[in-house]
Amino acid sequence: MNSELKLAHKHSGMYYKQKKGVSLKAKEDDYATPKEAWDEVMKFLPKNKLIYEPFYLDGGSGDYLKSKGLNVIHGKMDFFEKSKSLNYDFILSNPPFKDTKRLFEFLDELDKPFMLLLPTNKLHTNYISKFFKNRRTQIIVPKRRIHFIKYKDGKPVPNWKKGTAFDCLWYCYKMGFEKDIMYSYKDE
Repeated sequence: MNSELKLAHKHSGMYYKQKKGVSLKAKEDDYATPKEAWDEVMKFLPKNKLIYEPFYLDGGSGDYLKSKGLNVIHGKMDFFEKSKSLNYDFILSNPPFKDTKRLFEFLDELDKPFMLLLPTNKLHTNYISKFFKNRRTQIIVPKRRIHFIKYKDGKPVPNWKKGTAFDCLWYCYKMGFEKDIMYSYKDE
């Protein structure tokens, strides 16, 4: 292992190898997905598949998905190291927004089905465009703006304002949906 790497640290809900000289100060950009956002996509999730929810934060998303009867792998693991060796059918997650370029470069190599909750402005990035250039892009549009739950030092921030200044979409790949654009609130 490279001597410039330190032990895994938690950052933006993701465990990763920290490079020497990079600050380990706690970032204030950890946000959890509210249960309502998971509930909206339940009808799109195959019940007989093994789901990998790789971005841990506090473990709440995996626990919630399991409580809904889904078979989920969710633990404190480095996604970039473990995802190739795990046996699962697809990835379902709200990944840290700051590392999406690295994430999509890795997903290109991994070539596994996924549903990822990301800001709509990610559609305009070169790395998303490159990823979906010769692949079928599928999108699930949430019912309304998702109001994420802010975390600091691994715990929800009490009395945090319920408001998010951006919209999100579920970016989907190889999920086998009939339509390419779907609305989570249609046919409720």
